[in-house]
Amino acid sequence: MSNFMPGQPLVAVVQRIEIKKLRQGENLILGFSIGGGIDQDPGQNPFSDDKADKGIYVTRITPGGPADAANLRMGDKIMQVNGYDMTMMTHDQARKRLTQKKEDVVRLLVTRKSLEEAVKTSMGGCYPRQ
Repeated sequence: MSNFMPGQPLVAVVQRIEIKKLRQGENLILGFSIGGGIDQDPGQNPFSDDKADKGIYVTRITPGGPADAANLRMGDKIMQVNGYDMTMMTHDQARKRLTQKKEDVVRLLVTRKSLEEAVKTSMGGCYPRQ
């Protein structure tokens, strides 16, 4: 039994995710794309509930890529990368922080909406009752 009160914000789940970059020639591949940043228009971000949220969000996951294997999900909000705070970065700063050449492993701290909400959203709220 949850003690969720209607109208209260849902508590986001915090996930620790470790992505091992895939080496392709000179490149280290993460297998995901980001959106957001303090220099971007948060109103354009489809994943933020609060349209003033300038956080960094995962906008695309390459199927079968390193991020997919690490269970990163579209819509995750990236709070930290290898211990660095990501909540007040420009889009470019965030991208550079994720793609450091000397780092084979990226440790992310992300927040994710609770599973129940994610299921409702992905199914458009109208799924057949069993």
